[in-house]
Amino acid sequence: MGVQFSHPWLLLLLIPAGIFLYYAYRSDFRLSGFRRKLALGLRTLVILLLIFMLSGLHGFTVLRDKQVVFLADRSDSMGDPSRITSWIGESIAAKGEEDTTAVVSTGLEGAVERRLSADGSAGASLDALLEGRFTGLESGLQLAGSLLDGNGDSRIVLISDGEENVGSMTAAGRLLKDRGIAVDVLPAPKQEIRDVAVEELKVPEKLYQAESFYVEALIRSTFKTAGELRIYEDNREIGRERVEVSPGENRFAIKGLAKNPGLHRYRAEIFMDGDESAANNAAFDFTRVDGPPRVLIVEGTPGTSGNITAALESGMIGTEVIPPELLPLDAAKYAAYDSIIFNDVSGSRVGGKQMELIEQAVRSFGIGFMMAGGEDSFGMGGYFKTPIEKALPVSMELEGKREIPSLGLILVIDRSGSMSGEKIELAKESAMRTVELLRPKDTVGVVAFDDAPWWVVPPQTLENKEEIISSIQSIPSNGGTNIYPAVSSALDEMLKIKSQRRHIILMTDGQSAFNSGYQDLTDTMVKNKITMSSVAVGMDADVNLLQTLAEAAKGRFYFVEDETTLPAIFSREAVMMAKSYIVDKPFVPALQQAGDWASLFQEGVPGLYGYVATTPKSTAQTVLASPEPDPVLARWQYGSGRSVAWTSDLSGKWSKEWVSWNAFADTLTEIVKWTFPQFTSSPYEVTTETAGNQVRLQVTTNGEKPPEKLNAVIGDDEAGEQKVELVQEAPGRYTGLVNVTKPGAFLLSLEDASGDGSRAAAPGTGFVVPYSPEYRISSGDGEEGLTRLAELTGGRVLSWDNPKEVFDGKAASRMQLHDWSYPLLVAALLLWVADIAVRRLALPWAALGARLAALLRRRPAPAGEAGQRTGLERLAARKARAATFYGGGQTSPPAKAPPAQERSGAGALAGGGNPAPAPGAAPAGGRKAQPEARAPQRGAAPLREERPAKAKPAAGEGARRGSAPPPPPPPPKAPGGGERRPEGTGPAAGGGSSMDRLLQAKKRGTRR
Repeated sequence: MGVQFSHPWLLLLLIPAGIFLYYAYRSDFRLSGFRRKLALGLRTLVILLLIFMLSGLHGFTVLRDKQVVFLADRSDSMGDPSRITSWIGESIAAKGEEDTTAVVSTGLEGAVERRLSADGSAGASLDALLEGRFTGLESGLQLAGSLLDGNGDSRIVLISDGEENVGSMTAAGRLLKDRGIAVDVLPAPKQEIRDVAVEELKVPEKLYQAESFYVEALIRSTFKTAGELRIYEDNREIGRERVEVSPGENRFAIKGLAKNPGLHRYRAEIFMDGDESAANNAAFDFTRVDGPPRVLIVEGTPGTSGNITAALESGMIGTEVIPPELLPLDAAKYAAYDSIIFNDVSGSRVGGKQMELIEQAVRSFGIGFMMAGGEDSFGMGGYFKTPIEKALPVSMELEGKREIPSLGLILVIDRSGSMSGEKIELAKESAMRTVELLRPKDTVGVVAFDDAPWWVVPPQTLENKEEIISSIQSIPSNGGTNIYPAVSSALDEMLKIKSQRRHIILMTDGQSAFNSGYQDLTDTMVKNKITMSSVAVGMDADVNLLQTLAEAAKGRFYFVEDETTLPAIFSREAVMMAKSYIVDKPFVPALQQAGDWASLFQEGVPGLYGYVATTPKSTAQTVLASPEPDPVLARWQYGSGRSVAWTSDLSGKWSKEWVSWNAFADTLTEIVKWTFPQFTSSPYEVTTETAGNQVRLQVTTNGEKPPEKLNAVIGDDEAGEQKVELVQEAPGRYTGLVNVTKPGAFLLSLEDASGDGSRAAAPGTGFVVPYSPEYRISSGDGEEGLTRLAELTGGRVLSWDNPKEVFDGKAASRMQLHDWSYPLLVAALLLWVADIAVRRLALPWAALGARLAALLRRRPAPAGEAGQRTGLERLAARKARAATFYGGGQTSPPAKAPPAQERSGAGALAGGGNPAPAPGAAPAGGRKAQPEARAPQRGAAPLREERPAKAKPAAGEGARRGSAPPPPPPPPKAPGGGERRPEGTGPAAGGGSSMDRLLQAKKRGTRR
């Protein structure tokens, strides 16, 4: 046993404490005698105790014992625990008397079987209830480490096969190493059993009704055997097959047919001869089976989509045919289709909003898209630099591909006040897009008009497109509308242009101030092979005039209600002037990068008679190409979706051999199915993570207004259901934990519970919880992990043959500390209270001190004497107050006679019994009595210390030395035969002499 200080430098506080106590002793005049010494002693002790407590005074005991915690792995892979119990019992029997042991078991989590004890007969029973389907060594090590203090010889003995599947024992080992706790390991031998396990089951993520598919199963075996493989859909058997397996991996596939729409669970189960473990004989997966897929067909010319619908419907694909003007303006409506086909549709009939929605549906929601060619499709349809072109695998630009006739183009744009706002901006966008589409050798001019024409861009070749585009951007809107001067000025300039093809585009939204003289202009245009197309914007435009001008000038007339189609109209007009966009000659397409479509063309490729020229994009896959070579069939992945470009037609004009081909229906069906979504579009993304018997769900959404409350409803294959309230960790991110008791495929649906009731928030999905990794066929690397753990913590690898080696070697000494802070603080508080009591309470401290001294000397003072002294002290204090009150010239009031004992000691007359007057006593005339000689025994201090009236000193030194006073003269006789007592004498006089002596002693003590 010893003591030590945690903060010894704080003992320096003793120096200022000593100075403070010395000053307090010298400067405190309120207390005296024993009371003063007692108060000072108490305060000294309080200060010392506080300083010791702050310095960390504590005791310690040096121990030389071992602390060992046995950690037993009781997961299912360890088998019967009786061998572990026997080994631990033999090891405990070899421990020393002072050594302590504990026992902990672990499965999914740890459990304490027995806490630290020095009792050697405590036993090593393993009876705690555990989840044995998982091995969580990290949890067990943490629990075992919490039983040890980490001082001295502390260690954990881990008995396991090392096949952990929850947590990380290495992470726990690092923490134990930092605490100085070593981990000894006892590797359990691997159980050799005949085992066949289904390790994986795969089905397609999405299927369509009546679609055939394959279920793939991965089976691992430790021996060669045969058995039966069965496939179940929602607990309904859909196939079985007799299989033979060899040691290692074996893969099998069984064909199935998707019959019913919805989410379906699939289970593969094996029944093998000689299999000794049934816990790993099943695997699970799920898929979504949709009803017949739907394809939206947008046709430019009514009645030209019969070949497409017939082919798709033969493959059980539903179709819906609409004109481009009926394309929806709501993004959600596009999600109802699996793919969209444009069949020879002009971009001038598709609004800009619809183009943006289709591009978004392909890119973000995985909807498929396919464009079929024709005279109004691709570049001929005006799709240059449109959202549709972004989604296609081909570009409308033909730069450098072939010789295209030079083009002279003049744009006549209305800039009157009625064109303000979005109209003028779209008109400028149309002009700029047209300029970008033209080649450097082409000539372009832009004239804007209100009441008079204004040449924004005089006719010039496109050597500096940026400068021309900048000039177009500066067109303002103002003034009235006068068409004739602008068209006349444009014709005059066009006659000066020497291009191979010359074209004028007139666009206005109003009525012209003058409607005469146009016939001469159109005649001049026809005579000089100049064409003009007109665009009427809105219902206020002069439709009759514009249509007449277009027909007279051999051009095209466009009536536009949706201004967003203006850019496509201008682009289409520019492209149509270059007839080389259409390749009108027979050829046989060449097979290039066919990929998985190669099987579609194994028997050859039919010929074609024409197509629309395009340019493949750099990341596109060209499947079929023309001799030029231009892409005929191209595909690519665009965002989340897929798109296909077929540059020939499907009406039979250029593709009559294709539509009559006996494989046409199957080929077109496969091409369209390739574009179908690869996932179920949903605003919610669900991810799962399995840890033990819990599944952590994480749901994220990118919606503008995520629900305040979101619930997950989980269903199993036995019609059981549990609802989990998800916690919103951040806007649009939710998490929750699902407890699962068995493996399987679970269906998951989300409910928005923000309002009064719950409503479906997203299409249903699912997740798979496989059987525990505890039952997987072991890879055999568990022992290596245990060895690394022992090396990390400084432990040993023990042997099953020598259980006693756990306690081999001399135990390292350790110090057991005893914290004294609380006792020191309690003692200081109690002494502080006592110090206050000594200083503030009016108690007979002198008497108490005398009694205490007597007790210490083992000579107790008589109780009567103490009581007598107390009475005398009260009398002395009262007399002193009286003397002060009456003054020196007045007679002191008579004092009561002292007790008999005091009178006898004061000098009573022998035989007479009458006391003689004390020397120096006051005479009858009232003179003040001289002080009496000092009493040989001093009384105790009075209860209230009051200074008596000052008296003269005694008459002689003999009185101080205790000499007896001379006897007084006899008193005179009183009338009537009795003695006459002089004033101030009598029985009280004797007592007064004793009182005087007491007062004189008090005065002398005060002067000192």
